[in-house]
Amino acid sequence: METLRVTGQDRGLSQVLERWRPARAVHDPGKIVADLAVSLALGGDCLAGIAALRSSPELFGLVASDPTVSRLVKSLAEAGPKAFGQSARHGSGRGSWRESTLQARTGA
Repeated sequence: METLRVTGQDRGLSQVLERWRPARAVHDPGKIVADLAVSLALGGDCLAGIAALRSSPELFGLVASDPTVSRLVKSLAEAGPKAFGQSARHGSGRGSWRESTLQARTGA
């Protein structure tokens, strides 16, 4: 998680996924997706694997509940690749990830 923060990837992911954040949501969709990636890296094989992170809040901070994770994954799946393609065309894709990484490294 620290690598994401230092490189600015956490902010980039949050920006790309911001449109899937309900108005009164507690959890950032970017953090949820990052948590899912970490749970997979730790050997999880399904969405419920995120519970391993939830059991260590001192390491991973606030982790979304299984129903919250499922709702986000469902929303992203329904949007499909077309939604992500549109994000890339509007500057929220690969270019902005590079920019956020550079900004994080240089402090700009």
